[in-house]
Amino acid sequence: MCLLCNKVLDNDAMKPSKLQDHLRRCHPDKTEKDLKYFQTPKDKFQKRPTLDRMFASTSQRNDDGLRAAYNISLLIAKSGKPHTIGEKLILPAVKEVLKTVLHKPAYDIIKRIPLNNNTVERRIDEKLLM
Repeated sequence: MCLLCNKVLDNDAMKPSKLQDHLRRCHPDKTEKDLKYFQTPKDKFQKRPTLDRMFASTSQRNDDGLRAAYNISLLIAKSGKPHTIGEKLILPAVKEVLKTVLHKPAYDIIKRIPLNNNTVERRIDEKLLM
């Protein structure tokens, strides 16, 4: 791909002689530029947002919330407390810790940790079946 005109080049055109020919034909004003000039478009191209990068960070954050919910469900099961303790005590406690210690808004993080009664019960049952 030509970083100057964003034209997709085939494999045959990637040979150095054909790349130089493309530069002379399509970008005659850029033939005398030094290597540093071409490094800037290359860096911009490599740093551009891609779908993989955008979804990877979102997916990782969601996975972390689910992992935390499973771990908390396991702790609730081991303690023998009612499953509603997740909603009534643990989530408010986590929210307070985030707000007080980390000075972060708790809503975005808490919404990724599902701990309602039915969810906790289902996760405990899943762990028992494994």
